[in-house]
Amino acid sequence: MLALQKAIADGRLAARIVCVIGSRADAPALAIAREQGLVTKVVSPKDRTDTEYGDVLLRVLRNAGADTIALAGYMRLLPPAVVAAFPRRIVNIHPSLLPAFGGHGMYGEKVHRAVIESGVQFSGCTVHFADEEFDTGPIILQKVVPVMQDDTPQTLAARILPCEHAAYAEALQLIAENRLHVEGRRVLRNE
Repeated sequence: MLALQKAIADGRLAARIVCVIGSRADAPALAIAREQGLVTKVVSPKDRTDTEYGDVLLRVLRNAGADTIALAGYMRLLPPAVVAAFPRRIVNIHPSLLPAFGGHGMYGEKVHRAVIESGVQFSGCTVHFADEEFDTGPIILQKVVPVMQDDTPQTLAARILPCEHAAYAEALQLIAENRLHVEGRRVLRNE
């Protein structure tokens, strides 16, 4: 969120953060957002059915005037009603080159550890449209980072993070400029 806010301030992203939503009142991202003067809301899935949770999320998003959703640290599947209400307007970022090292339970250090243990020579990040599954939506763009022989999950993560920040802002700008369209599984740029 801070990286996106910085991209907005720097003029690299023509957007406005209308609301930061978290599932817990004590979520660190919400505290940071409040410090930055951003509107925050807590929408917990706890004690709600998926349908109820989706209805509340949609109400909050619509009341905030959101037209695009940028997921960051969201560790559950979005309710189908939310995905349907924002077709090709929900974006997620993943710290590997999807489709490798993605899916349920693959986040953060787990991804980087799996990358290193697999022996691949390259990793990076993937910005993709979110859909009803984990990490399966059409890929908007990827940034490649070499895996070094002496990498640890922490050193690899540290090299990938700046790429994530740049890629997320770039992908959201392409969406803001209406420069993307999807054909099958491919995301193509309108030039």
